[in-house]
Amino acid sequence: MVIGVAQEENSGMDLDPTREDAPGTPSNDPKSVNRARFELELEFVQALANPFYLHSLAQQNILEQPAFINFLAYLQYFKDKDYARFIHYPHALHHLDLLQHAEFRSEMKKSEFLREYLHQKQFDHWRTWREAKTETSDATSSGVLPS
Repeated sequence: MVIGVAQEENSGMDLDPTREDAPGTPSNDPKSVNRARFELELEFVQALANPFYLHSLAQQNILEQPAFINFLAYLQYFKDKDYARFIHYPHALHHLDLLQHAEFRSEMKKSEFLREYLHQKQFDHWRTWREAKTETSDATSSGVLPS
């Protein structure tokens, strides 16, 4: 084993991930830092679209922590059109709005029914949204506009 370590050290390849020139290491320039933070916050906001994730956060008492509540308020900037365009799951913004209310946060912890209700509403939205889009595209392709 000592020989393998010596060969690795002499190979000129430094596998230390703390080096700035190592691949995958974020750079310290402000633009890269801001982009990484934005991507992290975007990923978190989109995770809020999942009612099971919300229920999990509630069960772990995370939704009751003042710092987390402040963080949810901070994330409201995603509702601005310049940022909302990055959201792939529109329910995330609706759930972000609901999480601003203490009553919703406490009910999410107590009730599995609420989790199932949100999940069913989300499913129904996607099911009917796709049907409505198909009907509209069929009508426009036949030259008849829906009344």
